[in-house]
Amino acid sequence: MPKTGIDKLISGKAKPPTMRRALNALGAAFKLSRLPLVSRVHPWLRPDKTDMRWLPINEDIQLPGDAPMPLNLLYRIIEEASHRVIYKDCGCRVAYECKEYPIDVGCLLMGDSAIEGSSFSSREVSVQEAKEHSRRAVDAGLVPVVGKARVDNFLFGIKDRSRMLTVCYCCECCCITRFTRNTNMKTLEPIFPRLDGVTIEVNDDCIGCGKCVEHCYIQAIEMVDEKAVIGEYCRACGRCATFCPEDAIEVRIDDPEFLEKAYDRIRSYVKFD
Repeated sequence: MPKTGIDKLISGKAKPPTMRRALNALGAAFKLSRLPLVSRVHPWLRPDKTDMRWLPINEDIQLPGDAPMPLNLLYRIIEEASHRVIYKDCGCRVAYECKEYPIDVGCLLMGDSAIEGSSFSSREVSVQEAKEHSRRAVDAGLVPVVGKARVDNFLFGIKDRSRMLTVCYCCECCCITRFTRNTNMKTLEPIFPRLDGVTIEVNDDCIGCGKCVEHCYIQAIEMVDEKAVIGEYCRACGRCATFCPEDAIEVRIDDPEFLEKAYDRIRSYVKFD
């Protein structure tokens, strides 16, 4: 099978500046979602083709009763997947020559179609290896984004047969952040919804330092009267709370059934059997 763009980048066939331009172009392409006709017909923007959720990794997240941590959603899908394939490097971090996070934490693809990509830059792994890979990503401060993403079929050169789920481990370099912030809200909400039941609030301890604004992936926070205000573009990844020096941002899940609801919706897009 011919090498995909990701294969070429990791193998050195495509240099980081070339790949940066390609990723920037992909981000710019999502601006077309602001045109009503494009958002209705383009496969990357159709809600029947994409449903991706950020999973907050905050250790102090407030949960109702004995509700599980959001990361358990990912572990459950890993256990049920027919195949698990890890890419040896993150194409986005290689392209942007990331210095803050490990480049060798690549995407995890799951399902029958996951093994249809080129084996040059990926390998099939066990359930335990996939969980350890995810744990390493979280420990490094990367935020998992899990679900069905039609654009990934294009990026990884895999035909869309509704048999593949993707997990991206995101930082500022990642393409998903550009796609999200370039997409209008009407199009964004159905394809990149917040995790069910997550609430993120700024409390009175906020001193207006702006650290949350600086570290928000998708520019969903702004300073108003020297206080952070979280806007409608927030996808509830919880990253702002991680970087807040005053613990002024609270991440809370109110619905004890949040995991089941998110699981049912994500799994409705993909068949593993």
